[in-house]
Order: sequence, then structure tokens, then C-alpha cells
Amino acid sequence: METGSLDDERDDERAAGAEPEWTALPPGLLRMRRLLLVVWLGPLALAVGVLLGALAGPAWSAFALLPLALLAWGWVLLGRNWRSWRYAERADDLLISRGVLWREETVVPYGRMQLVEVTSGPVERHFGLATVQLHTAAAATDATIPGLDPAEAERLRDRLTRLGEARSAGL
Repeated sequence: METGSLDDERDDERAAGAEPEWTALPPGLLRMRRLLLVVWLGPLALAVGVLLGALAGPAWSAFALLPLALLAWGWVLLGRNWRSWRYAERADDLLISRGVLWREETVVPYGRMQLVEVTSGPVERHFGLATVQLHTAAAATDATIPGLDPAEAERLRDRLTRLGEARSAGL
């Protein structure tokens, strides 16, 4: 099946007024963020335990449990945050939903998109991830989809760019 015909089928489904088909972020983003949490807080807990144990006595080394508790709390929060992110491509716009306590849903009409870029820093590249950033004329628009597979990020960028050019041509 051709990619173009699959995109046309998705457009037909979206135009029918059905509930948007949400896409969750891949688990690689969660793995990366949790590893970074362990890399920063693990050595901190070890350093606090060793330094306080050596300088103030063994009882004070119990304060090393604070960074470990923070690590456990962060581990859970990162999972909840990761599960809250999703996006949906509709006929006329892109929806991005995120947030655990404060739900935030961003709607970006295709015709308002000025620039769609794919970025990948060194840590993201190591984990095989990329971020799609959407820019519109509104300075307050924060339309970012982090942690995508690079092939999916490029496909999304190309599709959004194509749809943006088609919708803005009618303005």
C-alpha cells in the first residue's frame, strides 16, 4: 500500500467527524528520562552518604536517603508525565495533549504553521529519538512533540509541511 493512499484514508476517517486517533509517545523517551534521573541522583546519593558518613559519623549518612527518595518520586512522576503526552492528526489541525494535574491541549491549524522542524540533541540521538517543533505566527504557541522515532518525526514533519502549504495557499 502506498503511503499517500494511507494518508488519504486517514483524512477520510478524520473528516467523518470521528473521535481523533491519538498517538502515544514511544517508550524510548521514558527510558531516556529515567536514565538521566538515575545518572544525576544516584551519584548524588552516594556522595552525600560517603561524605556525611566520613565527616559527621555513620548516623548522618542516612541523609543519603533523601536523594534516593527523590529518585523514587521522580521515577513515578516521569512515568505519569510520559503517559499523559499524545498527539492526533485531524483533517484541519494537529492536536497535542499533555499534563497530569493541569491538562493542556494545543490545537495547531495546518494553515497557521510557518515552520516545522525536527531536532535531536546528543542524548536524544544516543537513544534514537527526535523532537518535532511547530512554529506559528503566535509567539505563545508551544507545539512540541518530544521523543519520537526519527523516521516518524521526519514523516510527521513532511506531512505537516505538505498540509500547511496546501491550507495556507487558500488564504
